[in-house]
Amino acid sequence: MKKALLAAAALLAFSAVAQAQSSVTLYGRLDAGLEYMNGVPAGSGTSHRFRAESGDWGTSLWGLKGAEDLGGGNRAVFQLEGSFNTMTGQGPANNGLFNRWATVGISNNQFGTMLLGRELFISNGIWDFDPFGQSNWSSASLVRGRNWPQSSNNISYQSPKVAGFDFYGQYALSNATNWNGNGTTAQGREAGAQLTYTAPLFQVRGIYDEIRNPSNGSLGGSYSDGGNGAYAYSREYTAMLNVFLGQFKLQGGYQAIRSAGMTGQLPGQPTTLDHEWGGVTWQATPAAALIGAVYHVNGNNGAGNATIYTVGGSYNLSRRTLLDIQVATVQNSKTANYGLNANNFGSAASTDNPLVGHSQTGVYAGIQHSF
Repeated sequence: MKKALLAAAALLAFSAVAQAQSSVTLYGRLDAGLEYMNGVPAGSGTSHRFRAESGDWGTSLWGLKGAEDLGGGNRAVFQLEGSFNTMTGQGPANNGLFNRWATVGISNNQFGTMLLGRELFISNGIWDFDPFGQSNWSSASLVRGRNWPQSSNNISYQSPKVAGFDFYGQYALSNATNWNGNGTTAQGREAGAQLTYTAPLFQVRGIYDEIRNPSNGSLGGSYSDGGNGAYAYSREYTAMLNVFLGQFKLQGGYQAIRSAGMTGQLPGQPTTLDHEWGGVTWQATPAAALIGAVYHVNGNNGAGNATIYTVGGSYNLSRRTLLDIQVATVQNSKTANYGLNANNFGSAASTDNPLVGHSQTGVYAGIQHSF
């Protein structure tokens, strides 16, 4: 009997240690609101709309992440994350339950973190330097979503911070017989590298990335077959800056998007894009923030240029719940038809972009809760 009690006590002690060395966290975010927009295409003219919307201020998502202590400073880590529409409860069509993150790997405070699986693509590193945090109307809009894709078959490495510097890199295989892709899989080869320097008063980051066309492995894609051309398959060079001045944060960035091997493009279908933005956030009180920003893009081959002017802000009702509002307008040159949303390249009727040369204006107000 005594031995049985000792064995039971030892088992309970071992179980408690095991639980202390392993953790799993459920987390998520729900974003919902109301949106008004004019300059919306309607037949041969324009109209306006008012609708319930999810994800304008930030993607609605839920996920699981965890770690297990392996000893010697090593941890096994995983993350599963998927997005959904708060207004309908539906997940993304055909993109799987965990369309944003599905990774497993090893982490060490001294040597960094190596992950395998599906991740947000490295260009999402722009989020930290965008005044509106890559919300629905921000730095992803004028590059038609080029800044916020996901990437499968990924191998990534995040270094620890050393003397203010840290490095992050990704390499995503095409899983095709051709290393860069040959049309047998949904994804061509993707890769990128990011270097960040952080100081008390400022932060700078540079990113290089490329997304290759799965049909032929090139850094270009045809517009004539309904593709998104340089907005989908291209190289991207990005330089960004944050400046911290007490209650104020100044942010800015420049992107050069360059394609190669483009086929079938017509006037108005660019092969290169130059994208700049700048803005300021005023943390007026611990709960209230006001934001103003300007985003501009210029494309070659007669694609024209466009500028988004936007103001907004948030008010935290608690540590996890906030109210938000954003007012924005996009002004197009006579050959451009960029919209506030990150719509694909194409005609107004099929893509919800404004008519060529026309503007589009919107207002969004909502609530967001994180858990």
